[in-house]
Amino acid sequence: MKPPATAGRRVLWLLLVAGLLGVGVAWLLSGATPAEGPIRVLADGLGASALGLAALPRLAERLRVPWRLLATIAGSWCAAEFALLVFEAAEVVDTPVGELGLGSFGAFVRDTSGGQVGVAVLAVTALIAVYGAYAFRTGDGSPDLVLVFAAVALALRPITGHMSQQVFGSVLAAAHALAAGLWFGLLVALALVLRGRGEWAAALPRYSALAGVLIAVVAATGVLNGLIRLGGVGGLLDTGYGRIMLAKTAVLLALAGLGWWWRRGWVPRAAGHRVRAENSLRRAVTETLIMALAFGLAATLAVTA
Repeated sequence: MKPPATAGRRVLWLLLVAGLLGVGVAWLLSGATPAEGPIRVLADGLGASALGLAALPRLAERLRVPWRLLATIAGSWCAAEFALLVFEAAEVVDTPVGELGLGSFGAFVRDTSGGQVGVAVLAVTALIAVYGAYAFRTGDGSPDLVLVFAAVALALRPITGHMSQQVFGSVLAAAHALAAGLWFGLLVALALVLRGRGEWAAALPRYSALAGVLIAVVAATGVLNGLIRLGGVGGLLDTGYGRIMLAKTAVLLALAGLGWWWRRGWVPRAAGHRVRAENSLRRAVTETLIMALAFGLAATLAVTA
């Protein structure tokens, strides 16, 4: 088995490629994808990974938060959020990103709700990165504190977006974002951190049970959000947004089927220490790659008018 650092870097690069592939599929389905789509999937994926790393001790007492890795991922998340803020500002003032002036950018973050939300997300992600570095240096950190801040950062944009104008819209948006982030992020965290057969035996069954609930929440809230946005089923085939939503639903159904199949075979065998750690890692990476494809589609939906 490759050293953890080497394997972790390979996993993250593969997830990035899969997420960008999802953005590319969305572009083919809609004919036009906003420029911030690739940045959004990067930010969302890194945020979910930070959330998952902080939640690891909740799956098994023997698991500890890898603070150095979390700080690195949170720092990258912060950088992606800054890039996303710049792209959003350029879109609002209707100018190319390369020509966006400091004054225009300052006015965007000062005078618009989107800019203010972006600054808040930026501040929270920076705080997570600094706290992760502090916890790594001192050996003393609270995973629950990071969980709270990561959840806030992941939910801020969805709860203040277009769904906030609907009854219970913010609740649906927050539930969707957090369920998707935890479902994806926890499995990414397992793939990045777990290396021994005993660790998979301890953590995988609890993740599998939680994943069933999370995917149900993701599917239900995603369908409701999409139908509200489209105003019914009529736009599913006639609009780019609807076609992307259908593709995302198809990927989610495939993931649900894969999860059901592996829960019948892989999970009980892993719990009984009958699966090599390398095989468990391979299955986890396969599933996260499909999830990353869904994240690419979802990120494009989030920035599609």
